[in-house]
Amino acid sequence: MAKRLKRIPDFPDEEAEREFWAGHDLADYFDLARATPVVFPELRPSTESISLRLPASLLADLKVLAHRMDVPYQSLMKVFLAERVDQELRRGRTAAELAATVREPEAPYGTAPPGTHRRAGTRRAKPRRRPS
Repeated sequence: MAKRLKRIPDFPDEEAEREFWAGHDLADYFDLARATPVVFPELRPSTESISLRLPASLLADLKVLAHRMDVPYQSLMKVFLAERVDQELRRGRTAAELAATVREPEAPYGTAPPGTHRRAGTRRAKPRRRPS
């Protein structure tokens, strides 16, 4: 005999719906055996632009690594950040333990092989305008 499903109430807003589902079992409202997979091929995660100051040599090393991997450096940076955040969250450290790990290293940057990026303090020459 099939289980009788409960009726999902109407919600005035998303907050009310979140509160409802936080305290109720989905299986009482949906027949999960009849569920079909849904694919959203055009769905992209929301992103937010930020400004981030990095030591020039760290950015240069990141670009060298990204070039070797044939990926955009910003994409590589997102992957590295996501992996580290996931790793830290899985460790379950306290706030004090996490805070103790946050320090500016003395000089870990600038380890790319010589000749792969410009030396610090050098700039590309701007093209000169010719008088008309």
